Amino acid sequence: MGNCRICLIEDDEVMGGALALRFDLEGYEYDWHTSGKAALAALQKQSYAAVVSDIRLPDLSGEALYASLLDKGMQVPPFIFITGHGAVDQAVRLLKLGAVDYLLKPFEPDLLLGKLRALNACAAGAAPGGEALGISPAILSLAELLPRMAHSQATVLISGESGVGKEVVTRRLHDLRGDGRQRPFVAVNCASFTESLLEAELFGYEKGAFTGAVRARHGLFEQAQGGTLFLDEIGDMPPSMQVKLLRVIQERQLQRVGGETPIPVDVRLIAATHLDLKALVEQGRFREDLYYRVNVIQLRVPPLRERREDILWLAGRFLEQFANGREGQRKLLAPAAERALLDYPWPGNVRELRHVLERACVLAEGPILTPELLFDGAAGNATPPPSDTLGDYLAGRERDYILRALESQSWQIQETANLLGISRKNLWEKMKRLGIERA
Repeated sequence: MGNCRICLIEDDEVMGGALALRFDLEGYEYDWHTSGKAALAALQKQSYAAVVSDIRLPDLSGEALYASLLDKGMQVPPFIFITGHGAVDQAVRLLKLGAVDYLLKPFEPDLLLGKLRALNACAAGAAPGGEALGISPAILSLAELLPRMAHSQATVLISGESGVGKEVVTRRLHDLRGDGRQRPFVAVNCASFTESLLEAELFGYEKGAFTGAVRARHGLFEQAQGGTLFLDEIGDMPPSMQVKLLRVIQERQLQRVGGETPIPVDVRLIAATHLDLKALVEQGRFREDLYYRVNVIQLRVPPLRERREDILWLAGRFLEQFANGREGQRKLLAPAAERALLDYPWPGNVRELRHVLERACVLAEGPILTPELLFDGAAGNATPPPSDTLGDYLAGRERDYILRALESQSWQIQETANLLGISRKNLWEKMKRLGIERA
């Protein structure tokens, strides 16, 4: 978190020591307090970026500590509480009072680190124009690019598998314009319409242009004037429509179906596809000139399996949304459920993650979500097909193993090499090849 300090309040030496070690490895500055009164005194003197506090403390409970800060009218830093199974109701009360989140012991350390990174991203303005898109390095790098192209009129092509969140990225790019929220944002899925309907949908039509056209209608290009038009799944656009779209992009004007008067077009065009457009061009299924027109700037949204740091972070956001939408108690993920989410390959990406969690929340009778609620029947027991090549899979496992070894040896290279039974030079070569760097 740079120069921003974390206040860690934990009297358990094992838990506190483990978290302190992870903070050291991640480069976070922190103060570790083992009592509520000591932490209260520090919070009244020191400014913190976040507080990680156990609820059960030897002298002053985490709830009493938090309530005391609120009663004093202080600017309270974001609080993340740690709780056991017996304190779920208490933690829910704290959330209603304004706490950011709470974790159920035992929890995955990466989940806590993800929440801290998200807080830091918001505080530092890493994701201006809205909430963070994620906490993984890949998504943070993508988020950093968006402000640079926000005010450009250049056409953007967003590629990625179905369900990764291409429209979310598009909306963020739209909102990042100074007055983006006041400008229209119009989206259409090109695969949802027949050729004739898509033409009328995009360009509009005049009265009497075809049977049923009892009055003139503005198309989506006109509706998006001055704003953004998002063409999702542009790779599924019929060839004849590709010609008409290319003409509009080149001439910056259109004609309605059945019309003769040119209408000026002033929109920011963003297209998206889950297909390989370059391969479609080579196959003769997508026009090469249109490809270069829409591919002025290309952004790739990686699949969820390539950014596992986002899985539990996204899960937490979805569970919070479901609780707010239903005005009910927020559900908790059991530790085994967290591991199940991390182990699943997510072929349907973020969309599938949201659906899995929403279904589990509907079916759950209590506040805890178990793996059985998340993955029932065939979904939970079936072996999913491999999502990576054997080489990629083995490289990923090797990378994870080396990272764990480095962390266990506090990133001391020679000690880690000895532990792994390889030379120091060999370890450096592997770290370089696998892209392993200390944060």
